[in-house]
Amino acid sequence: MNRAWREDALPWLVSIALLICWEFGCRAFKVPDFVLPRPSQIALALANNLGTLMFHATHTLVSTLIGFGLAIVVGGFLGVFVGSSRLIYKAIYPLLVGFNAVPKVAIVPVLVVWFGIGTVPGVLTAFLLSFFPIAVNVATGLATVEPELEDVLRSLSATRADIVLKVGLPRSLPYFFASLKISITLAFVGAVIAETMASNEGIGMLIVQASSNLRIPLVFAALTVIAAMSVVMYAVFAVIEGRMTGWATRRVDFGIGG
Repeated sequence: MNRAWREDALPWLVSIALLICWEFGCRAFKVPDFVLPRPSQIALALANNLGTLMFHATHTLVSTLIGFGLAIVVGGFLGVFVGSSRLIYKAIYPLLVGFNAVPKVAIVPVLVVWFGIGTVPGVLTAFLLSFFPIAVNVATGLATVEPELEDVLRSLSATRADIVLKVGLPRSLPYFFASLKISITLAFVGAVIAETMASNEGIGMLIVQASSNLRIPLVFAALTVIAAMSVVMYAVFAVIEGRMTGWATRRVDFGIGG
């Protein structure tokens, strides 16, 4: 068994061990289903409600990806704008931090007033949670270009635009792709938060509905689906990161893929 195979198998082995402990722990202590269902019960609820779960998961996935796409565009451009000038960086960066500190769950009722119940609040909440890491990481990548390197480039008649396009943006790519892995998981969180408060469809709505009826195994099945989608999307962006920024990576990513 080589080292690479062991590293790939380790997350699965740990997950299986945790599930076994969970199963037998619930059986040994006779934990009621409405408190903490066993993994076998969650799997049964997943199988019995697969159609319903897939319907609501599709709605959540679409809302998440739309909001995440907006976050990539807005966060990327904002990051370039903020990071391309030290003066702008110092002026706007604190505002971004302050905005990110606002609990997004408190914004959802406002979005409902503005746009009504439906998909739009979920899309916007996913966007609001996911654009900040993208903007900050791109800005940081641009802002950390060494002053000595900028001086050398200016001595070669390079303009500020040349420095940003030819040096700053390539330097910020590892930051950008790393932020995508974080932001996609936050986008799922934002979409589900909005669905629990302002939607007739989606995993968040299903969780609220199932918990109100004490169908806790279905709640955990829904959480399993959203976790699985997040892991898959994280893995997708981890692969893209490895392909696009392999030149900047000295070791295997501590995540999914490698």
